[in-house]
Formats: sequence, C-alpha cells, structure tokens
Amino acid sequence: MPADPTPPWWKTAVIYQIYPRSFCDTSGDGVGDLEGVRRHLDHLVDLGVDAIWLSPFYPSPMKDFGYDVTDYCDVDPLFGTLADFDRLLAAAHDRGLRVVIDWVPNHTSDQHPWFLESRRSRESPRRDWYVWRDGTPDRPPNNWHAAFIDGPAWTWDEATRQWYLHLFLGEQPDLDWSNPAVVQAMHGTLRFWLDRGVDGFRMDVIHCIGKDPALPDVPAEIAGIPACALNDDPRTHDLLRDIRHVLDEYPGERMMLGEVFLLETERVASYYGSGDELHLAFNFPPLFASWDAAVWRQQIAQAEQHIEGRNAWPTWVLSNHDNRRHRTRYGSEARARAAAFLLLGLRGTPHLYAGEELGLEDAEIPASRRLDPGGRDGCRAPIPWTGAVDHGWAGADPWLPWPPECTQRNVDAQRRDSASTFHLYRRLMRARRASPALRTGAQRVLDTPGGIVAWQRDAGSDRRIVAVNFTDETLDWSPSGEWQVEVASGDAREGERFTGRLGPDAALILR
Repeated sequence: MPADPTPPWWKTAVIYQIYPRSFCDTSGDGVGDLEGVRRHLDHLVDLGVDAIWLSPFYPSPMKDFGYDVTDYCDVDPLFGTLADFDRLLAAAHDRGLRVVIDWVPNHTSDQHPWFLESRRSRESPRRDWYVWRDGTPDRPPNNWHAAFIDGPAWTWDEATRQWYLHLFLGEQPDLDWSNPAVVQAMHGTLRFWLDRGVDGFRMDVIHCIGKDPALPDVPAEIAGIPACALNDDPRTHDLLRDIRHVLDEYPGERMMLGEVFLLETERVASYYGSGDELHLAFNFPPLFASWDAAVWRQQIAQAEQHIEGRNAWPTWVLSNHDNRRHRTRYGSEARARAAAFLLLGLRGTPHLYAGEELGLEDAEIPASRRLDPGGRDGCRAPIPWTGAVDHGWAGADPWLPWPPECTQRNVDAQRRDSASTFHLYRRLMRARRASPALRTGAQRVLDTPGGIVAWQRDAGSDRRIVAVNFTDETLDWSPSGEWQVEVASGDAREGERFTGRLGPDAALILR
C-alpha cells in the first residue's frame, strides 16, 4: 500500500487513551474528572499526541466503572458536567487535539430507564429493546458464558419469569439491535455528541451488537470462554454500515474506532468492511504477544496480510485499561522502552495508554482495595503528576493506590530528566511527525539475525529503518547503505552513524 498523499487525520494521529477516573482529580474526592483532563492538555501537546480518547464518563452506577451506562447523553457528577465536557472539547480543539469518546452500544446499565421499563412487564413497550427468552429458573436459554463473572450470560427475572441476556455483568443487560427502535435510539446518542463536536468514537465490543436470533449453544469444548470473545455474527456488518452513514453525515472526517475482541487478526479485519464499516479496529493479538522476535514477525505479517491486504489501516496498542501495562508484562524498563519503537514505528495508527510515557507499572492492589470485578485495578492506578505527597491531585486519597516508584515516575520528575521514558516518547513522536515515511509510508520487513526485528519505511525520498532487539545480548546487524541514528533506546548515540551493533533489549530509528 503506497503512502496516501492526503491521509485522513486518524491515519497519521497518535491517539492517547485517558481513563478519566485515574488521570487527575481537581474536586478533592479522589476520582479523576474532566477538568483534570483539561488542565493537562498542554502536557499532551508537548508530548506530541494528536488526539485523546476518553473512556466513559457517562452517568453510571459504576458496577463496571462507566461501561454500565444509565444516560448516554450526559456526564456523571463524579466527572463534572456537560459544561465541563464542552470546555474540555473546546480547549482540546484550540490546541489542535482531536477528541474521541467511548460509546457503549452492546449493553446498558440495569438502572437505565430503558431497561427499567423493559423489565416492568412482558407487555412493556420497551420489552423487546433487550434480549429476553423463556425458560425455567434452573436452566438458562443457552450455554453462553459471561465475562468477568464465573457463570452464565443470563439472569432470571422472577417478576416476569424470563431470562435476560448479558454478555458481561448481570447489571449490564444486552440491547437487542435487531429492533429498529433500538437502532434509532442509539443513532440518536451518537448525533448528540457529534452535534457537540466530537471527532469520533471508540466503540466498545462493537462486534457483539449483531447476534444470531436463535442464540445457539457454542460447542461444549469452548463453552467456558466468554461469549463476547466468540460472537461474530454477519448481521453486525449491516449495523456498522448504518452507523457509518450517521458519522458520514457530519463534516470533518468523524471516525469509528472499534473494539473487536476477537483473537484472530483475519476476523478482526472483516469489520473494516469494504471501507464502509469501521475506519479503525483494534487488533488484539499483538497486545497479548510475548517479547519474542519470531512472535512479533508473525504479528506484523498477520496485520499486513489480513488488514492491509483488504486496503484497510492497522492499529497498534500495547496497553489499555483492560490489560496489564506492557512494562509489567514484558518484565523490564529496557523492554518497555524498546516496545515504544514497535508502537510508534510500525505502519498504522498507534494508541498510547496514559502513563506509558512515564514507564509506569501496574499498582499492587491489596485485597481491601480491589474494586473491579474483572481484576483490572492494577493498570488503572492514578497518574502521578508531581513528586509531592498528593502527586498533583486535589489532596484526597485516590480511588486506587499509586503505581510503583511514583516519586520518580511522575511527570515533573521525568520532564527534568532528559534520559527519561517521557523524553524518549517525545523524541519518537517528533521523529514520526517529521517523517512522511513513518506516518504513512510503505513498510518492508528486513532480513535480520533471529533476535532482531527490523523494517524499512519509505515515502518518496524519505526513508527510515526501525529495529528492535528482543534478546538480552548485543547483536551485530548492518543494513545496506549508510544510516544515522535518529532515535535510540540503549547505548546507540543519537545523531551519529550507526555502527551495526544493537544492544540488549534495545531499539532505534535510522535515517
């Protein structure tokens, strides 16, 4: 795929995920808020990101910390008000930052007015807005398994003597997208935010909205796998095309980024359609890939074959609010720094999770402070801004413990240290922004020793090589031609000629 001379913004952007509860508290209640995001936009501009993605801030009972929505068109008081959101949006746009917000289309909270009405009786006008099935109290309608709980994806409602479906918690009933009234209502929630000026949506488990109405059993050998990781129904694609039409009604290249939690890249790729469904889809296999050169060669090849092979654009993500941070997974700071070259050097749109630029690890969460039903508290630890006792928050103890080493791994301390992870990310993003080859150029994997993965990016006369050593040994490797080190982790000296040696768990960009 050649470089695009006029690429849409979402192809060249670095998108920065913010988990609002954990970003910065300005109200003193220990929970991050929208005003906390607004006050730190200049940090993001200086870092070099192009867009922010906000995890849910909607009114919610917080059983799944905002992914159980009671009102799609408002802000939970924990995070502020609609006026706070509008101020944040305007401030971001004034700085040239795009704003993407989470949208949760598969399910609502069981406290949403729609579900309260649906549950009231079998004759409720909103009964068929959710997935209800007959049965007996001792036998769910099928063998589907829920995520985050050890049990079926069904809850028995004694009052109306039927089961309702929930691919996640029992407090998150699934909407029935085969009902045109549901489709119309959910399209309306998109228009509410598009009218306010948001630039796009990260669409939660979007592959789950279409379901086989027969709701057949899954094979017994995989019945214990959560149904959300198995659902792959063709009805979803028509629904996505209709959602795309809604976004296409608006100017400014509004963007659909889909969470397609299927663990085969080929299946993920189908949700791009023929350029008429998702603009971007999270490809999760690399998120779960080990620190191994052969594994990463395969991940790159899979993205090239299945995503670029259908003229679509890949995404790359190493950490998020649902998974352990990549420094924790990979086991060392050196590997985490080298991994930044994968994230920002591979062809596609990188998504950076807040705190990665500080090299944060997961927090240790004592049993008394565990909150999340899925055990994801560690990666959601609050972001430390300063070395003070309150780390730049408003003074109250935060909702979760701080991550390790936060007296050193905070924004202020890393800004003062030119060798810090923050400055490495900053240099990488500046190199990426300055290079057409790194933004949208062609990509070719190079022949290297077994422990190194290297690829060349080309756009006209602009050329870059990115190389990562996945071993704990220094390796010799020399690409053809004369190359200068532009950005490096490890011992290579930036600005000097590349000597042909790549240190342990090190990476570099050559120009």
